[in-house]
Amino acid sequence: MQSVVDELASLADPAYREFQAKLVPTVDPARILGVRTPELRAFARRFAADDRCDAFLAELPHRTYEEMNLHAELIARLAATPDQAVAMLDAFLPHVDNWATCDLIRTPAFKRDHPAALAQVCRWTAPGMPEYAVRFGVNLLIEHFLKEDFSPDHLGLVARIDRVEYYINMARAWYLSLAIVRHPDEALPFFEERPLRLDPWTHNKALQKARESRVPTAEQKAYLQALKVKVPRAAKGTAR
Repeated sequence: MQSVVDELASLADPAYREFQAKLVPTVDPARILGVRTPELRAFARRFAADDRCDAFLAELPHRTYEEMNLHAELIARLAATPDQAVAMLDAFLPHVDNWATCDLIRTPAFKRDHPAALAQVCRWTAPGMPEYAVRFGVNLLIEHFLKEDFSPDHLGLVARIDRVEYYINMARAWYLSLAIVRHPDEALPFFEERPLRLDPWTHNKALQKARESRVPTAEQKAYLQALKVKVPRAAKGTAR
């Protein structure tokens, strides 16, 4: 929507545009305006009540990176129920083409209905789903299921994802590392099992991210290091 592009362009910082382009290598730099996240979020707060909002949401895919990010922000603001969130996400996720837009999406509509959220985790991480739908499904576990609703069964959901994409496997590793740090009694046995429950790359990356946390003691970090496995030469490029 050209009027939206013009307004976003007025908020852009050329120096930030160059910086952002380096962070999202899957996005054509020509599509990036250079709007910083606080300005984008302030714009989203205003735009959620704008008469153009419905037409904007229906106009997928958007031309610019910032329009996609605006759409991601609007999902959290406008989806009041799980059903509304699912409808908006199903329309949007197939068009997401980078990790940063994917990671902007929040789903407060699922906060009071975790069974509905878990059903979508299973659906969006199923074989054949678009790359960033799968990453979002893992992010949904991070957003809603690392506190009181954590279950060791969720580790199995992440383990069954069999994909080679780097941005999927980084999300898997990040979720697993947080599970190790926050729920070590339940998560560590998952990493102690042999044969491995995970591909070696994701297994090792999760342990690395957990070791980088400030929470584990030196002794615990040493144990996490000991759980690392050798990555076969043929598997070193698994997560690309």
